[in-house]
Amino acid sequence: MAAPSMSEKARKRKLDENNALHRNDNVKECKSEALSFDGFQLKKIINDLALQKTIMVHGQCQDNQDAVVILEKKAFLESDVREILSGSTVLRQTLKNDIYHTYDCDISPSVNTVKGTLIYPATKRHIEKYTKHEPFVIQETAEDYQNITLPCLQSQAFSIQWVYNILEHKCESERIVYENQDPLNGFILLPDMKWNRTDMDSMYLVAICHRKGIKSIRELTQEHLPLLRNILQQGQEAIRTNFGIAAWKLRVYFHYQPSYNHLHVHFTHINFEAPGSGCERAHLLCDVIDNIESNGSYYQRKTLTYVLYENDQLFSEHKKVGRFDHVENE
Repeated sequence: MAAPSMSEKARKRKLDENNALHRNDNVKECKSEALSFDGFQLKKIINDLALQKTIMVHGQCQDNQDAVVILEKKAFLESDVREILSGSTVLRQTLKNDIYHTYDCDISPSVNTVKGTLIYPATKRHIEKYTKHEPFVIQETAEDYQNITLPCLQSQAFSIQWVYNILEHKCESERIVYENQDPLNGFILLPDMKWNRTDMDSMYLVAICHRKGIKSIRELTQEHLPLLRNILQQGQEAIRTNFGIAAWKLRVYFHYQPSYNHLHVHFTHINFEAPGSGCERAHLLCDVIDNIESNGSYYQRKTLTYVLYENDQLFSEHKKVGRFDHVENE
């Protein structure tokens, strides 16, 4: 019997804003609500990322349960600029020197919205995750992974029920850009929450694998090459079809360590300097495929360099065996 064709194994799903309004059966568990921050008690600003124009706060909602709120300035749209450069904007001059003038601009609320992400109820680990801490570089050998890293991750893993909600179409099904339904080599591609879905230069999508049990690139072998090739080729084609962005404009990569332990791949526009896209954390998917093709156990043997933060339990576990001995003296 001939192998099933790609059209039989994969089902493309394009975003259709009109039809999405009627897909209530798939999103009953994640119904949107009109809310406000009325009664929210600010406890502490836990991180302030000036370059990303993002701030993270710890607080409590009206029921006294902890919450983390991430506030982020949104990217400009052309329509916003037209509104700002009009008579509705009030200019307050802060500097004048020859031909150079700077102003604080009081602009219309309609073009001054802030993206808010609420994590609620938040555990102590959520609060720690988003709190600013000092970074340290570590070189993790294969033995380190087996003896230190893996036991630590298994003992303190975050819940990834939200990932399963997406894979099972219980949440966010209206946001799916593309899906290959194969349970072993398929995936779902959808926009990351960091992207406003309008500014193509800041495009950011994530491919989440249907196959469960793969935590990170450390566990990838030749067995997973069909999955990896599907993600790269079909993901690039879906982005070209839906957003008009060619493969040579994409940065496609894994994080190590990942922020959650279910295999997923990041697709960002090459013009967008996304958090975690630097050399200390990102591993290009094409390089991962090439490495595994050359050596099927490459990532089971490779020493991997990445950044740990002093609040991480993994940092503490590595410190117990003599790493970072002089941290207290720095």
